[in-house]
Amino acid sequence: MWKRIALILLLVLSFSVSNTDVAIAAGLKSFVNTIDGYQFLYPNGWVQVKVANGPDVVFHDLIEVSENVSVVISPVPGGKTLTELGTPTEVGYKLGKVALAPTDSGRTAELVNALERESDGKKYYILEYLVKLPDKQERHNVASVAVSRGKLFTFNASIPEKRWQRVKQIIDQAVISFSVY
Repeated sequence: MWKRIALILLLVLSFSVSNTDVAIAAGLKSFVNTIDGYQFLYPNGWVQVKVANGPDVVFHDLIEVSENVSVVISPVPGGKTLTELGTPTEVGYKLGKVALAPTDSGRTAELVNALERESDGKKYYILEYLVKLPDKQERHNVASVAVSRGKLFTFNASIPEKRWQRVKQIIDQAVISFSVY
């Protein structure tokens, strides 16, 4: 009898360890925009909100409403590729200055990580920032940037720094899931 219990516990433990990605994905929902040609996963319990003259789409947490993900679509001058816009670090610094901490905003954005990845033949830059707001609050922002059909797509996740460690894994999964076509 003890052998049977031990075997069941071993099977349950090995199944749960080998399927951590499935557990993460189970906490995510899918959003697809076939008109603009992008898709991503976002956390369960988050809702879409309309923002006038802003991002193409925004989702935020129902409880922690300052936790959000958004997609911004911008034209790319001269039909440049992502590589022609610069390295991940160069694009990261530009994006930080223009979008996260523009002049006279009182915010600062420190680029803490810049990576390049490829998925389905498309190049993406993954950019991670620590943003300080004028009221001394800190936020963690992670973006995935890609160019497709002459447009720059920026998927951004913004989380209060005090909650970052708790939600990092699921937010990273959402950022990596972003794809353009």
